[in-house]
Amino acid sequence: MSKAMPKISKYMTTTPHSISADTSVFQAAKIMEKEKIRHLPVMRDQKVLGIVSDRDVRSIMAFVGADPEVMTVGDICSDVPYMTKPDALINEVATEMAAKKIGSAMILDNGKLVGIFTAVDACEALSDICQQRFHN
Repeated sequence: MSKAMPKISKYMTTTPHSISADTSVFQAAKIMEKEKIRHLPVMRDQKVLGIVSDRDVRSIMAFVGADPEVMTVGDICSDVPYMTKPDALINEVATEMAAKKIGSAMILDNGKLVGIFTAVDACEALSDICQQRFHN
């Protein structure tokens, strides 16, 4: 008997940290370091504007002539993030993330950010699914 494919809502990180578009890149770096996260949804007026990664932040911090205390995450965020719904199937989300070579998917319900699914979440999901399927 085959089990149903899990929905992304089972494995996503709920209540993800997010950041206002007018927050400085320097402050974003501090938040990411403190919270030990690599992706921050960027918000403007309660709506998702984009996403900023630790790689984006590190690039700006290392760029000669850039002032990370003046530049904002709204200036550098990816404005075409991968977004999906909580009822999306995990295999479809993982396939899309792999195809696009991206490290996260934002989960929105009725336009509201309700979760994030990252590569770390994917590893935890893989471990859980393997344990369920191949338990001894």
